[in-house]
Amino acid sequence: MFSIEHEFDSTVITLVDEGPAPLLEDVVINAFEECITVEQYDARTDQTLRVTLSISQLRDLAAALNLPEGVYSLEPAPPES
Repeated sequence: MFSIEHEFDSTVITLVDEGPAPLLEDVVINAFEECITVEQYDARTDQTLRVTLSISQLRDLAAALNLPEGVYSLEPAPPES
């Protein structure tokens, strides 16, 4: 299950782990204009862990999910005329 909320300066997506136990903590993705943050609470350390991705890194991640093993470099799309 997931939810999508539009805040003042970001879009917040929350991914909820469902299914048989053991379940993991929710993953919260904040999409800002200049970056994306991915957060998850870690009960072992009682801290929320955060990873920040640039928009370019996010595009690479999205492309990588559909490609076979290897090393790739995405080229920017040519400007539309």
